[in-house]
Amino acid sequence: MFEERSYTLAGNENALDINLSESYCTAVTRSEAKNFYWGFISLPRDQRIAIYALYAFARDIDDEVDDQRRSRENLAARLRAQRDRVRRCMLGDYADPVMHVLSRAVDRFGIPEDELQGLIDGVEMDIEPREYATWDELRGYCRLVAAVVGRMCVRIFGFSDPIALDRAEELGVSLQLINVLRDVREDAAMGRVYIPREDRERFGVEKSVFRDGNGVAGWNDLVAFEARRALALYATGLGVVQYIPHRAGVCVRSMAGIYRGILDRIVADPERPLRERVSLSATAKLRVVLRSWLAVR
Repeated sequence: MFEERSYTLAGNENALDINLSESYCTAVTRSEAKNFYWGFISLPRDQRIAIYALYAFARDIDDEVDDQRRSRENLAARLRAQRDRVRRCMLGDYADPVMHVLSRAVDRFGIPEDELQGLIDGVEMDIEPREYATWDELRGYCRLVAAVVGRMCVRIFGFSDPIALDRAEELGVSLQLINVLRDVREDAAMGRVYIPREDRERFGVEKSVFRDGNGVAGWNDLVAFEARRALALYATGLGVVQYIPHRAGVCVRSMAGIYRGILDRIVADPERPLRERVSLSATAKLRVVLRSWLAVR
């Protein structure tokens, strides 16, 4: 939660130093989202810092819902406060390091308020334990919690054709679906079952499997089905690199490539997410980054 991390909310913007605010956003991203941090490390500094501020804001919102100590009433009030935090940020009014940096980013890169508010809309869907009945329902959720982030990132990068926003949205949905497969067990522990019921029923997989940690007949086929869906979106979404600057394209390929590596590991061992969280080593991530520099010309 933003006021519970390593700083205290200031009473006014004059109490905040921009260098410290930028360092804070960078530190949050580096410590809590290594994939995100390394994925965008080669961006020009102003864009990189804007991306890290965007992540830090998204982390604040996500943490509100994931903190199990919150009552529903208290959580609703805190999300309203976050919405007000966004409204004030859009006016250049801020009282914490994240919004200090983000307020500059929304002004410089033309990030619209409805995309920041859309991120809150998506996270708000996680307040109540729930499951998704259809792919259309899950896709709508993915668009809010991930695709909207992709759109904002593209605005920060700059783009030559508005179709870049659509491609970024497809890529965001793909990466979120990979998250769903990677985090299936820990999400189930919080009462969240993202893999659509229609897909589970198609392959005869009960949702209790996610908590039990033991694969059953049909599980491998279910994972393969969701992986193909993620890869199809990945293939079209990665086309965003045609419409953004070279260095940004390298970063997108790096970020996406890290997630592709995670998906490849899941496909190779479909029951692994039921046992542990799948990730890449630092060495594997570095190889992805190097390949990304070679791939984007």
